Amino acid sequence: MNSFRYTKMHGLGNNYIYVNMFEEKLKEEELSNLAVDVSNVNTGIGSDGLILICPSEVAEVKMRIFNNDGSEAKNCGNGLRCVAKYAFENGIVNNNSFTIETISTIVKATVHVENNVVNQVTVNMGKPVFQRTQIPMTGNEQEFAKDKILFEEEYYEFSAVSMGNPHAVFEVSDIKNAPLTTLGPFVEKHELFPESVNVEFIECLPHNEINFSVWERGSGITQACGTGACAAVVAMVQESKYNRDEPITVHLQGGDLQITWSADGDVLMKGPAVTITEGIYYTQRGVK
Repeated sequence: MNSFRYTKMHGLGNNYIYVNMFEEKLKEEELSNLAVDVSNVNTGIGSDGLILICPSEVAEVKMRIFNNDGSEAKNCGNGLRCVAKYAFENGIVNNNSFTIETISTIVKATVHVENNVVNQVTVNMGKPVFQRTQIPMTGNEQEFAKDKILFEEEYYEFSAVSMGNPHAVFEVSDIKNAPLTTLGPFVEKHELFPESVNVEFIECLPHNEINFSVWERGSGITQACGTGACAAVVAMVQESKYNRDEPITVHLQGGDLQITWSADGDVLMKGPAVTITEGIYYTQRGVK
């Protein structure tokens, strides 16, 4: 039986098992199965997935994300904040601002420190992408990807945005009655999205606020999705519901994020990152 050290962290309830790959060694071919194992609430630790904090040749740190179904994700906003917190508090980086590499991009993170503890992190998520081929999404190219899906004899309109991973944003009049568990999984695997998609339901409120719920590809319902909150704000700014350069408070099930789509095109996300527990995980899958 082999083992490795882990840290469980969450950003607004979106929780992952984090492994410091500067110190631990895990076999590449075992990572998908390992993500499934550690995520299991009955026989593992219980989480939304597995995140590896790795050395990088192009940034200070590299993040790899595996969903609880074993699939590898391209980006994770809540994960980025937790990686930033871990990297700073564990001495992997020494500056308050540094870069993190993901599969899809390189982002800049800034940690906000009080008494040597990181409680809040601001991440520059880069520029949103609207081109269908880059989301990716099938169909004719548009300046801003909008479409509709037929589900149970009713058409639902949505906006598609990539924040390093694909999102379909549905505006609803009442977030409590959003078809999260029915339309969510249907859209996730819809043929419009060849790599599947994260599905957001949002209710626009006055005073720069949004109510938000999400069905994440590969994970299902989660408490929060940082890239999804960014996509939601971008989509609603495009719809002239809100303005550029103004912070929008997004109310997720796990708490609040402040999202700003700046005039220069970058999307800034500010929110908490929390360490839950640390320990040793024992595996029978041959991880060394």
